[in-house]
Amino acid sequence: MQQKGEAVGVSFYAFFANKNDDPEALMEAATWWIQTHRLDHFEKAVKIRQMVLDGV
Repeated sequence: MQQKGEAVGVSFYAFFANKNDDPEALMEAATWWIQTHRLDHFEKAVKIRQMVLDGV
């Protein structure tokens, strides 16, 4: 993140391989990202990192 700066965006898909080899984890991430927090498909990486660190 330091090399790209704070403006870099991230999608929850970034946490998974290109194939759907763990559908339960993918759905858990999608639920947290889309339903629980109503985040856009792409969000600032620093925002997501802080949410995870804060235990949100």
